[in-house]
Amino acid sequence: MKRLRPALLWTAVLAGGVGLWAGQKLDTSSRQGPGSVSETEKEPDSGIGPVVAGIGDPLPAIVLPDLAGAPVDLQRFHGRPLLINVWASWCGPCVEEMPELARFATAQGDQGVQVLGLALDTAEGVRAFLRRVPVDYPIVLEIPGPADASVRLGNTQGLLPYTVLVDAQGRIVRQKLGPFVHGEIEGWATGE
Repeated sequence: MKRLRPALLWTAVLAGGVGLWAGQKLDTSSRQGPGSVSETEKEPDSGIGPVVAGIGDPLPAIVLPDLAGAPVDLQRFHGRPLLINVWASWCGPCVEEMPELARFATAQGDQGVQVLGLALDTAEGVRAFLRRVPVDYPIVLEIPGPADASVRLGNTQGLLPYTVLVDAQGRIVRQKLGPFVHGEIEGWATGE
């Protein structure tokens, strides 16, 4: 039963996200508030929904809080490749791949691929998790929803973990749904 808890929680989060998305799709008013999409983020052809980045697209303008609440502009990572890993503390596969991501990040040093964790989670949940499984790379937070940063980075299925590789010029070059297995990240990050 304990093993099913993350799956049940994820199902509830996914159902809530679908409900939010459907409600937003049906709401044609121009109100702005938490979870709403600004006019500049809407798709030009339909007028509804977030712009979803794909391979070859520039990294979307995303600013998210770190664990201390300070804003982090993802554009500041330009100049070196950036691996963005979207995860949550309650996601079993995410938890399993964290040591591999931490090992990869440490091996990169100051010149290699930068690693950024994007947690679709609460600050409290992430802090508790990081006390058990510490990582040395930066973590930013996002509230899951139909227009969250994960979706804008191409995760249209809303599943975790999800990883995006951005080149040094700020263009998305790879997207991956699902966890990395031991030894897979190096080849994936270099295109092998």
